[in-house]
Amino acid sequence: MKQKHAVVIGSGFAGLSAATHLAANNFSVTLLEKNDSPGGRSRKFETEGFTFDMGPSWYWMPDVFEEYFSHFDKKPADYYDLIRLDPSYSVIYGQDDILNIPANLDEFKSMLEQIEPGAAEQLDKFLAQAKYKYQVGIHDLVKKPSRSLLEFTSLTLLKDVMRMDVFQSMATHVRKFFKSEKIIRLMEFPVLFLGETAENIPALYSLMNYADIALGTWYPKGGMHEIIKGMVTLAEEKGVKIRYNAEVEEIEIERGEARSLRLISGERIKADLVIAGADYHHVDRHLVNPKYSNYSEEYWDKRVLAPSSLLFYLGVDKKLKNLHHHNLFFDEPLGPHADAIYTNPRWPEAPLFYACAPSVTDQTVAPEGMENLFLLVPLAPDLEDSEETREKYYGMIMDRLEKITGQDIRSHVIFKRSYAHADFKADYHAYKGNAYGLANTLKQTALLKPSLKNNKVSNLFYTGQLTVPGPGVPPSLISGYVVAKEAIRENS
Repeated sequence: MKQKHAVVIGSGFAGLSAATHLAANNFSVTLLEKNDSPGGRSRKFETEGFTFDMGPSWYWMPDVFEEYFSHFDKKPADYYDLIRLDPSYSVIYGQDDILNIPANLDEFKSMLEQIEPGAAEQLDKFLAQAKYKYQVGIHDLVKKPSRSLLEFTSLTLLKDVMRMDVFQSMATHVRKFFKSEKIIRLMEFPVLFLGETAENIPALYSLMNYADIALGTWYPKGGMHEIIKGMVTLAEEKGVKIRYNAEVEEIEIERGEARSLRLISGERIKADLVIAGADYHHVDRHLVNPKYSNYSEEYWDKRVLAPSSLLFYLGVDKKLKNLHHHNLFFDEPLGPHADAIYTNPRWPEAPLFYACAPSVTDQTVAPEGMENLFLLVPLAPDLEDSEETREKYYGMIMDRLEKITGQDIRSHVIFKRSYAHADFKADYHAYKGNAYGLANTLKQTALLKPSLKNNKVSNLFYTGQLTVPGPGVPPSLISGYVVAKEAIRENS
């Protein structure tokens, strides 16, 4: 039998995962990447001795990475070295009000107990439920392709779903266990990765707390791009051919089948199967003829998107004090910032922000005696993005960063690059300039997400953060696996 040729669009986590699974199952695979390097949002760039991860910086759910590599009889240690961070991260509530989150569970419980008597015992109960959700959610539910209700009709699974708190909000769930506002904010923090406030995220996602507290926060030495580097090596070992600077302009469809892809260079590449790991909206509305689109523009406009971000990549010519690897600045109220993202979209008046200093852990990402600093402000998608506005917010967050850490930083910045909505659109065709994909609200979970299969084109599939299972690095790895399994089943 002639070997079938699959074309995967996009070399982010989902695209690389899908391509490698296909190649390991006897497909000839070509992976097309519009940019000049792999990784999608997890690209890196190097300048003046600094190495900057451009996107994801948190390594959670190590078991998902282990499972991914195990599909190919490999393990993460074959490609990169992991370091467990301790403290996992710091939460800054004010200048003299900082929680350094210990990696050790007993130390963490002791810290909570000092804040709220009885919180340690409540944490045990909270984590017991979260562990159950994690085991069922990450190792079963998220691997469902979500194409039919029949996938969810087993009696065991129905019982599991009822225990998963799908219909209760995370905000309500957390407050059943804790009264301290400080602890509540700490417990609600992980769901911010899912693209909505705790009031609108199902309590199912307390599984993120289990990932955070029990499984730990890790760092691959050299940066998050080392994961991509390892995945590229593995993909190529399996025979995947990766082409860079190869942007797709059109998926050419005949009689309900994708037959070829036309690049902006004019070149055509024939395909028996297409998996799009590029922005789903871009593919659905711009790369296929509108009569083959899965969804209308009105449908897309009604989706609840996860936030965009304003990012700053800074090279600092000295070592900084009072910063750990991950630092969450919660020194302003969350409510007004959340309102500016989700309810009344605008640039926030007093933004919360995140500072990552990987050179605290890994001096290879900065010249000796210097610091690599990554700053992030979550924002509503589709905002007007100007250089003047970026500079205004740079000043705002640097004022607070310098005040709280007690040091001058700005005069020591020897490299600075900003990145926001316009860049996400230019580099990734990101719908409305979003950074994280589709929010994991109840109405956008499982069957209610955009389908991983085009319902009008028999051999066109979608993967990544706008389809199942959702945003984040581990879900993207799983997304690639799930879509490849479906495509293999239908095209072998």
